[in-house]
Amino acid sequence: MTAIKAITFDLWDTIVADDSDEVERASRSLRTKYAERRQLIYEAVNSAQPIESSVVTLAADVADAAFNHVWHTQYVTWTVGQRVDVILNGLKRSLPAEVRQRLISELESMEVDIPPDLIDGCEPALAELSSRYRLAVISDAIVTPGRLLRRLLEKHGVKQYFEGFAFSDEVGYSKPHRAMFESAAEQLDVPLEGIVHIGDREHNDVRGAHAQGSKAILFTATRAADRQGSEADAVCDSYDALPGIISNIT
Repeated sequence: MTAIKAITFDLWDTIVADDSDEVERASRSLRTKYAERRQLIYEAVNSAQPIESSVVTLAADVADAAFNHVWHTQYVTWTVGQRVDVILNGLKRSLPAEVRQRLISELESMEVDIPPDLIDGCEPALAELSSRYRLAVISDAIVTPGRLLRRLLEKHGVKQYFEGFAFSDEVGYSKPHRAMFESAAEQLDVPLEGIVHIGDREHNDVRGAHAQGSKAILFTATRAADRQGSEADAVCDSYDALPGIISNIT
């Protein structure tokens, strides 16, 4: 049996609480992320040629559905630029290059400008674990690209603990594709069998890791939907318990 030498972490609902930033947005009387994204797209398209906002919303919803289909069936996450172009193609519109790029930048940066919350106990647990294991992040990039997810981790003071980053927009595939796990293993210079992966999704994180020969821990601190019947090597409800659980696995 290969000893555990490294730990990889999902990001959303494992390091940060997905959509916890909506609370801060509401406290500032800002639109939800869903509504704000559609407003930004509408303003950009309307500035080039007048259009009904409801038409833009429909095009954005259709593009999101197409994105989700490709994500879940082909394990690919389109970049924000690709998603914008799908919307524009559906509307049979185009944007000046500078307007298109500004729109992309505004959409990409929303979750960094107002970041989701770090999950309780994450930082001290990472500090402890990084003294014993090599750490990496394996995360799908849905709207926020990898280069800005690094900035998000830095804003929360935890980027320093990670030696590797496998983001789907950079790898070219999303979890549970083998390329994501291989990228992290190569960056950490450890075999896949020497990794335990931690995440909140049974299909992407637990089965994805197991398919590569890695161990897997289902993390349920903020999302426990997959807890019942999980095939994970262990289930973890809080960061306080994580170091001990990993020690028992190894």
